[in-house]
Amino acid sequence: MKIYVIGIGLIGGSMVLDIKALYPEATIYGIDSNESHLAEAIALGVVDEAATIEDLSDADFVIVSVPVDATLMVLPKVLDVIGDQTIVFEVGSTKIPVCEVVANHPKRRNFIATHPIAGTEFSGPAAAIKGLFQGKTNIICEVEKTTFKLQEKALELFKAMGMRIRYMDPKSHDKHIAYVSHLSHISAFMLGKTVIDKEKDEQDIFDMAGSGFESTVRLAKSSPAMWTPIFRQNRKQVVKTLEEYILNLSKFKDLLEKEDYEAIYNEMESVNKIKEILNGININK
Repeated sequence: MKIYVIGIGLIGGSMVLDIKALYPEATIYGIDSNESHLAEAIALGVVDEAATIEDLSDADFVIVSVPVDATLMVLPKVLDVIGDQTIVFEVGSTKIPVCEVVANHPKRRNFIATHPIAGTEFSGPAAAIKGLFQGKTNIICEVEKTTFKLQEKALELFKAMGMRIRYMDPKSHDKHIAYVSHLSHISAFMLGKTVIDKEKDEQDIFDMAGSGFESTVRLAKSSPAMWTPIFRQNRKQVVKTLEEYILNLSKFKDLLEKEDYEAIYNEMESVNKIKEILNGININK
């Protein structure tokens, strides 16, 4: 089995670590525009050998795990050179632009659009974690456009890695992920900015920051090189979620100004049901 991973960071690296454990006979080839990343991935044993896109004709699997803007350029080139039995999938956080860019490609049937809902705030080859996808959901879009035999090949791999499969159209995916992922990253980035801006005048602020602040702002450590293209590609949906979020923040501020603490209590109590939702997610995993 020959596996090629393009972009050897957290997601792509974690995927091939799982594949190496599941299929010890597989050879993992790495392709990365960052030569130091590629060298690091080989030194860490994440991939076995370096390769180029021109080498993909005999690939069994090709994993495209680059920032979403780069995916729009890389993916058609990959489909241009693969063999008929190769299955290609990308793992990005937006789906409409990706599905559109390959919609009329002659080898569209060799591609499956996926989004494994997993990750950390870290990036690069050293961030790769074996078992990252165990119990996680993998969103698959436009599965009907992938030839059935290659669908089965991909689904077998995803299930072996411990992922649960959910099917969704690209528009619904981009709408829902704007709420549960993209908005939370913006919140973390802007909370971090608010504190950093204030810290310039009040040096002690970080001395007072506890685990609550740390857990809330954790996502602000995520890579801007990855997240800026995501916000650009899903701009319309992200703007809608921000409008709703800002409206709720403004309402909370108004209640404070009016000293309406009963309303504040009721607002927070109504949101406490998020515990049930999150407990349900954990139980389903």
